[in-house]
Amino acid sequence: MKTVLMAAPVRYSRMTTEEIRENFLITNLYEPGKLHVNYVDLDRTIVGIAAPADAAIALPTYPELRASYFTERRELGALNIGGSGVIRVEGKSYELENLDVLYIGRGNAEVTFESKDKKAPAIFYLLSYPAHTSHPVALVRKEEANPTTIGSPETCNQRTILKYIHLGGAKSCQLVMGVTHLHEGSNWNTMPPHTHMRRSEVYMYFNLKADARVMHFMGPPNETRHIVMADKDVVVSPGWSIHSGVGTRAYSFAWGMGGENLDYADMDPAPLETLR
Repeated sequence: MKTVLMAAPVRYSRMTTEEIRENFLITNLYEPGKLHVNYVDLDRTIVGIAAPADAAIALPTYPELRASYFTERRELGALNIGGSGVIRVEGKSYELENLDVLYIGRGNAEVTFESKDKKAPAIFYLLSYPAHTSHPVALVRKEEANPTTIGSPETCNQRTILKYIHLGGAKSCQLVMGVTHLHEGSNWNTMPPHTHMRRSEVYMYFNLKADARVMHFMGPPNETRHIVMADKDVVVSPGWSIHSGVGTRAYSFAWGMGGENLDYADMDPAPLETLR
């Protein structure tokens, strides 16, 4: 498990392109038949991808966690961005189709990931935060994720937002998790942008073709930078940073937050005229 250390806003202003990528971008999580995770010191976030192929993959613990098992003091959200799959939690099976999410609460020692068809394997994107209390395992189908369409073709940002783990959905300790899908012909997300000092946010871009990219914008509203991102790349946004992007074509991204509260609408707007 690789550890990622976040830079402070003072250092950020002097960082090179490569330094920004090293500090805020996480790549190479996806590998068929493997599970890869990164530990981020900011809010003690863990992000990863489990891509079971011929055999099931068990969720291990890691020395860095100083825990008997992964969810001893943690909660976990798993989003399936691949084919049909199964997650087994303490011997109980949960079947996930594409874009279904499983919430796994604190205290579940045995977790495994499987694909139902190795020709169309499941791909589970994982997001985890510490948890001080336990909540039940909950499966949320994409149809149950309160799909809401916002934006417009005129502003190139028509998109559908699905909320899975939040105040009105699967209950959690501090994890909030959902997905946004850009409509064909639209390419801007989260614009105008915002910040929220009470929690950090993680974006994982997917449904991007091999020759497509997303220019992800970050930093304080008055001093932004961009990171060029490919399919299944992850970017971490500290509370002081905006998180917005524009793609060379339509795409999707999983968003997740951990911090002080579960209020999806807790945002501090950054109007367009303040951006630099």
